[in-house]
Amino acid sequence: MLKIASLDIGLKRIGCAICLGKGIVFPQDAIIRKNRKQAAKDVDSFLSEFDIDILVVGVPKGGSSSDEMKRRIEHFVSLISFNGELFYQDEYGSSNEAKEISRGITKHKRDGKVDSLAAKIILERWLEFNKDFI
Repeated sequence: MLKIASLDIGLKRIGCAICLGKGIVFPQDAIIRKNRKQAAKDVDSFLSEFDIDILVVGVPKGGSSSDEMKRRIEHFVSLISFNGELFYQDEYGSSNEAKEISRGITKHKRDGKVDSLAAKIILERWLEFNKDFI
């Protein structure tokens, strides 16, 4: 059974989620970015800890700053040492959807919970169109 992870890469936090089988996705603790090198090392540790086979990374498609963010995300991904399959998934609206889902459940602090919920949404979207991987 393939182990799949997703990342919602932001400038301050990286949301993380995993699917270890049966299509059920679990948000994980977010990675707080101090700098790119530290964040890439922490992502490598996360991917190694769960022995991830497939990585799905959210990228913006459309919008005024999407090209710049996509370039930054792709650059960051090039810094991690992942040897499995890599896929990019449109992240449009995932952060707003995550905020809406968590409204009243959790305070919207800068602790990364919303970022990891967005990573969960990104992975669920990807799995919806890639059912042969689960």
